Amino acid sequence: MSDWFHRTIVETGRVPLFCFFVALIVAFGVIRLSVRMIRANVRWWPGNVEPGGLHVHHMVFGVILMVVGGLAGLALPDRATVGLAVTGSVFGIGVALVLDEFALILHLQDVYWSEAGRASIDAVFVAVAVTGLLLLGLRPDLGLGGAFTDDGAGRAVTVLVGSVAVLLNLGLVALTLVKGKIWTGLLGLFVPVFVMVGAIRVGRPHSPWARWRYRGGTRGAHKLAKAQRREVRYRQPLIRLKIRVQEAIGGRPDAPS
Repeated sequence: MSDWFHRTIVETGRVPLFCFFVALIVAFGVIRLSVRMIRANVRWWPGNVEPGGLHVHHMVFGVILMVVGGLAGLALPDRATVGLAVTGSVFGIGVALVLDEFALILHLQDVYWSEAGRASIDAVFVAVAVTGLLLLGLRPDLGLGGAFTDDGAGRAVTVLVGSVAVLLNLGLVALTLVKGKIWTGLLGLFVPVFVMVGAIRVGRPHSPWARWRYRGGTRGAHKLAKAQRREVRYRQPLIRLKIRVQEAIGGRPDAPS
């Protein structure tokens, strides 16, 4: 394990990213534990920060930490590994605090303990997944596989081909996302085969693509029915599993009043 860590993380200069990754996960776990203890009215646990009756959400502290960590990281030289690891950790803590209240930012109201609040956990899942892929050495594949040649004509051709590949790949990612396949689209940034498959297959029944393309006509009705069958057979069991994981981590939302 130590050899893998040294070869994959240390030798490749990913120690600051690793510190960000660990800080993100730990800070998210700590803040979720804290809010659940506060929700349970545990007397010995510190409560909300409410100076003068004003409830200061923890995303405020997250924004401050992100600014401090980001600016400090930009000010440090590239080879200051220890300093970058520290600033990366500070930035990771800030990101965790902000994303934990992502749903509040999205809806501009306190939906933390409602079903809409699950969007915050989704946001953290995405951040952890993308950071994990970057740690493993994967990079967004935008089709820029070749290096530039020295001559002007070769450079121009490379730029043209690369630009077309980038636009094509981003177009497939956008199409996959419009079809309601968020995770497939994100993974497709790193492994293009995901968006190739996602762009070809039928969209989810409640996606923007389904609203635009599966309404009216026999062909549209057939595709909508196919999408609904796949939703029931494949997607809904995964959603139920995801909700159980979300509730185990973040707590069960309040029942609608």
